[in-house]
Amino acid sequence: MKTLLYGYGNPDRQDDGVAWHVLHEIMKHYGLPVSDDLDVDFHDEQRQMDYDFQLQLTPEIADDLDVYDRVCFIDAHTGAVPEEIHLEKVTANFQKSPLTHHLTAASLLSIADTLHHKVPETILVSVRGYEFGFAQSLSAATSSLTRQAADIIIKWLEEEH
Repeated sequence: MKTLLYGYGNPDRQDDGVAWHVLHEIMKHYGLPVSDDLDVDFHDEQRQMDYDFQLQLTPEIADDLDVYDRVCFIDAHTGAVPEEIHLEKVTANFQKSPLTHHLTAASLLSIADTLHHKVPETILVSVRGYEFGFAQSLSAATSSLTRQAADIIIKWLEEEH
């Protein structure tokens, strides 16, 4: 099974960049090389997993999703959901947004479905962010959640699908 782990957020806005830290935890778990470089774009040939980190979801990503069987999107949330770490299955569903730079995972899958008539099994793991100032370090509260979020994703990766 080919899998994409796609984290997004702004690493210069503290907890908004938590996905970068979660991706690094997963890569360390599998003994993969990690660096302090904010650009994560790595292919694990042995496990058929791609790791990617970007500022946001963009429509262009939809064109690449047809090569994957599974996708895990990783992002921060501001408390709109009750859990500190929220996991949800994502289905293709185009959602209009009043914000010009906001694309949801469900909308991205809808675009992929329109382009390729194929949608990978997809989950979204969102981690509670507490501080969104101008810094590259996580708040203590969010930092304490990164390993737990990585473990949830690793469990999903290792389940039979």
